[in-house]
Amino acid sequence: MSDVPHLSPDAARNRRLWDERSAEYQETHGPQLAASGGAAWGVWQLPESQLQVLGDVREKDVLEFGCGAAQWSIALAAMGANVTGLDNSEVQLEQAHELMAQAGTDFPLVHCAAEATPFADGSFDIVFCDHGAMTFADPRGSVPEAARLLRADGLLAFSMHTPILDIAWARGAEHPSERLALDYWGLHAIEEPDGPIAFQLPYGAWIALFRENGLVVEDLIELRPPADATSSYRDERDLAWARRWPMEHIWRVRRSPAVHP
Repeated sequence: MSDVPHLSPDAARNRRLWDERSAEYQETHGPQLAASGGAAWGVWQLPESQLQVLGDVREKDVLEFGCGAAQWSIALAAMGANVTGLDNSEVQLEQAHELMAQAGTDFPLVHCAAEATPFADGSFDIVFCDHGAMTFADPRGSVPEAARLLRADGLLAFSMHTPILDIAWARGAEHPSERLALDYWGLHAIEEPDGPIAFQLPYGAWIALFRENGLVVEDLIELRPPADATSSYRDERDLAWARRWPMEHIWRVRRSPAVHP
């Protein structure tokens, strides 16, 4: 499948920065992602086998919405899913091709932004990501697109930082604080100098956006890492914070059967 022409300024910036940083990212975090077997959530890599977010994926049509080097998709393909990986970064997809070849598997990889994809309406049973597009694409574009791609009763599941973390993490700081630092009501685009733009909304705005697009909230899973957790993304100070307050969570929402005939 070819790229979709439309690319917002934010998506263009994130594409450029992820292309520049992909090799370094995989060198730093690839070993942890490999050690978890691919199917694990968040910076602490909490196993899908324990959380059961996606359920039985056998013979399901699954889209990873911001797949990076496709560690998750490779794992799900081994479980019997019909997987497609999508990413805004061409360099990340090059890394994905290499890992797929090493794993002896093959499935479609699509280079495009999450706000506008080349797939037909109702193409997938599951759209998901572990951070991925739902962190680095504007949800006011990515949520409607994910909803369009889901079949009736289809599942959208994604992990990301919590609004609590984002309002406790001052711009430019190395760690979140024990005090609130940012305006909760103003959450949307979160920019750091020379970094990719991340996105966040207040809880009520997320729920309203889901409802506007025919998505029903089934669960909000707050991820508390075990006391002995380690991460290539975070250090012991961050672990102590995440043991006290939710650093990441997983939204689990479903396409209402009434939306499609």
